[in-house]
Amino acid sequence: MGTSRPEDYEIFVEFHGVLMDKRFTKYWDDVETFLARPDDIVIATYPKSGTTWVSEIVYMIYKEGDVEKCKEDAIFNRVPHLECRNEELINGVRQLKEKESPRIVKTHLPPKLLPASFWEKNCKMIYVCRNAKDVVVSYYYFFLMIVSYPNPESFSEFVEKFMQGQVLYGSWYDHVKSWWKKSKNSHILFVFYEDMIEDIRREVIKLIEFLGKKPSEELIDKIIQHTSFQEMRNNPSTNYTTMPEDMMTHKVSPFMRKGIVGDWKNHFTVALREKFDEHYEQQMKECTLKFREEL
Repeated sequence: MGTSRPEDYEIFVEFHGVLMDKRFTKYWDDVETFLARPDDIVIATYPKSGTTWVSEIVYMIYKEGDVEKCKEDAIFNRVPHLECRNEELINGVRQLKEKESPRIVKTHLPPKLLPASFWEKNCKMIYVCRNAKDVVVSYYYFFLMIVSYPNPESFSEFVEKFMQGQVLYGSWYDHVKSWWKKSKNSHILFVFYEDMIEDIRREVIKLIEFLGKKPSEELIDKIIQHTSFQEMRNNPSTNYTTMPEDMMTHKVSPFMRKGIVGDWKNHFTVALREKFDEHYEQQMKECTLKFREEL
């Protein structure tokens, strides 16, 4: 059970200053030398920030609102996770190489670990971010459902690890700050989870226009309907229920859990919140990036 025992964390390794899954870094050459194509679209996020939601919206934009095409396969096959690797079982690089253009690429990597080719080819990138407190709550439940990851001892213990960057993909603070520094580049669109919850129509239009498409009312309406939380939670091609039970156990917690802003209030004690806020201020004091923790 206990995550305080170092042997539990043997699946994770410090990699260029970021805690990573050893299975991913084992074949890092394949990731590092990945050849981007100029029309690749990269969806980058820190985990549990709205990756699947935005992936489905972008996929739907490219399929011109055809819901049936979106249901042909699971989202993790339609939008492969670049660095995700588990020997021959899962291989994001191979999946992407086999895809026809335009490819949609999912990644949780910070800019410094993203293959250089994406920068060289000036690929369009969408960075999706979400307030830290809701991320840590969602990540906690994610750790509980991933069979190969050590179970957190408690929520407060997991928050502690999150604050120290001792969770998969390392420091949330470094991740969002490093992507924010890149956001002046016109090829990068910053999207906030809270903005999507507040006004999905506005954000869908933003995404359509960023991808160089024309936003018709019909397309916008179709996307909004198909990618609502309820629809996606009940849709086997987006809710990850097609993942093998020995990898991801939905009995513990569903992959699509609540999809709201402010669920952190149900998990943080006053003391934990104060500690978290103080640490947050220190981490983010030089940064102009502002998040909303409630709507």
